Amino acid sequence: MLKKIPHTFVIVFLIIIVAAIATWFVPAGEFERTIKVLPDGSERNVVIQGSYHAVENQPQIWQILSAFLDGFRKQAEIIIFILIIGGAFWIMNSSKAIDVGIMSFLRRTRKLEKLKIFNKLGINNIIMILIMTMFSIFGAIFGMSEETIAFVIILVPLSISMGYDSIVGVCLVYVAAHLGFAGAVLNPFTIGIAQGLSDIPIFSGIEYRIICWIIINFVGFAFILWYASKVKKNPKFSPMYEADEYWRTQKLDESTDFKYYTPISAWVSYFLTIIAMVLFSISHKESTITIGSSSFTTPIIPILTGIFAITGFLGLRKSVHFFILNLLAFTILYLIVGVMGYGWYVTEIGTLFLALGILSGIAINKSANDITKLFLEGVKDILSAALVVGLAGGIIVILTEGKIIDTIMNSLSGSMENMGKTGTIGIMYTIQTFLNIIIPSGSAKAALTMPIMAPFSDMIGISRQATVLAFQFGDGFTNMITPTSGVLIAATGVAKIPYQVWFKWVLPLIIILFVLGFLLLIPTVTMTLNGF
Repeated sequence: MLKKIPHTFVIVFLIIIVAAIATWFVPAGEFERTIKVLPDGSERNVVIQGSYHAVENQPQIWQILSAFLDGFRKQAEIIIFILIIGGAFWIMNSSKAIDVGIMSFLRRTRKLEKLKIFNKLGINNIIMILIMTMFSIFGAIFGMSEETIAFVIILVPLSISMGYDSIVGVCLVYVAAHLGFAGAVLNPFTIGIAQGLSDIPIFSGIEYRIICWIIINFVGFAFILWYASKVKKNPKFSPMYEADEYWRTQKLDESTDFKYYTPISAWVSYFLTIIAMVLFSISHKESTITIGSSSFTTPIIPILTGIFAITGFLGLRKSVHFFILNLLAFTILYLIVGVMGYGWYVTEIGTLFLALGILSGIAINKSANDITKLFLEGVKDILSAALVVGLAGGIIVILTEGKIIDTIMNSLSGSMENMGKTGTIGIMYTIQTFLNIIIPSGSAKAALTMPIMAPFSDMIGISRQATVLAFQFGDGFTNMITPTSGVLIAATGVAKIPYQVWFKWVLPLIIILFVLGFLLLIPTVTMTLNGF
C-alpha cells in the first residue's frame, strides 16, 4: 500500500505548485516595516500595525522550477550542516564505537532489570523518559532544533537495538526537543523575541509556562511510550517495519564480541585534541552562560579541557572505541556551552562535528584518503535528506516572491474581531498554527505577527502575555508535521522515514497537542496568573 503513496519529493513539489497557483488568485499585498530595538539590544525588522497595502501581483510560473535552486540558497546552511553531519558520523561509525557504546548500554540496563523497582516500572520506559526529558529541557531553554539532526543518527540505532523502531528513535530526540520548544520556558528565539516585540518583560510569566511545559511533556511522552509498547509487543504494528530492515541489518547481537585495541594513532588523536582544547581555553578563559534572563560567568572551557584530559586517557587505556565515545560526549558538551554561551548556530556546530569525524578517523589509524572516502560515503548516504530540505525551502520562496504571505496574515488578523476573549485567543492560536506551516521560522513569524497581535490584544482586554503564549504554542506543535520545516525533513530523512509515513503517524499526536494547547490558553483569559 505504501508503494502507491507519492515520494516525499513529489509531495513537496506538489505543495510548491499549489503555492504558485495561489499567487495567481490571492491578492498581493505588503506591510510596511521598521527596525525595532529589543530589550537585549538586538534589532528586529517588524511590521507597522495598520500599514498593510495592496501591491502589484507577482504570479509565479517558471519559478516553480527555479524554486529548487532558490530553496537551496535559502536553506544552504542547514543543507551543508546535514552533509557534514552525515560524513562525520560515517567516519565515526566505521570505528564501531557507537556499536560498542550501544551494547555496553544495553548490557548495563539488563543488569538493572534484575532490581524489582526497575523491573516493575520498566527499565526501557525509564531510559526513554530520561532521554526525552533531557532533550525537552534543551528545547525549552535554548530552543534546540537543528541540533537534533545529529542525535537522530545515534538514537535511531539505539531504539532499534532496544526492540523499537525508527519512529521511536526520532521521537526520543526530535519530538522530545520540539515538545520542549512548544512548551518553551526560556527559549530566546521564540519567547525572548516575542516578548521583546510585545513590550513586556523578557521571560516574565515563567511560572505558568513551566506548568504548561510539564503538562505538554506528560501528554507527549505518554503517547510515545504507548506507541513504543505496541511496537515492542508486535514489531509489525510499526508502519516502518519493512523499511526499518535497513537498521535491523545493522543491529547488533548482544553476544557480539568486539576486538578492543588502542593503536598509536589514537594517542596522536588524543594529544591533537588536547592541544586544540588548551588553545581554545587560553582564548576563552571564562564563558558567560545565559539561561533565559539569567547569566553567570565560569571557566567552563578550561574545566572541560581538564576533565577530557583525564577521561580521554582512561578511555584509551581501555580501547579506542571508548576514546571515540568520549570524543562524542565532549562534542555534545561543547555544543551546549557554545549554544548557551556564544550563540553558536549550524556553522559552528557543523565545524565541531567535522572535527569529531576527522579525529575519529585519525584515532582508528585511517589515512587522509581513507578519511575522505568515508566522509564522501556518509555524504552520499544522507544526500536525499539534504536535497529534500532544499526543495522544501522552495515553498517559502514562492510565497514570499509571490507577495501573498502578508496578505494571508492581514486576512487572518481581521477574523479575530467580535469573538470574545476565549474565542479571540483561540483564533490567535489557530492563526499562529496555520502560519507556522508557511513560515516555520519562529523569530520571523514573531516579527510578522507580534507587532499586530500585541496591540490588538490591548483593545479587547487580553493580556499580551496570553498573546505570546498563543504564538508559542502555535509556533511549536506544527513544527513536527509541516513539510516546510527543513529540520523535520532532515531528521526524518536521516532516519529514512518517508514524509508520508511520518505525517500519518504524527497527525494524531498533533491533533491531541493542538487541543491541549487551546485548553492551556483558556486560563490566561479566565484566571489571574502571575505575569499575565
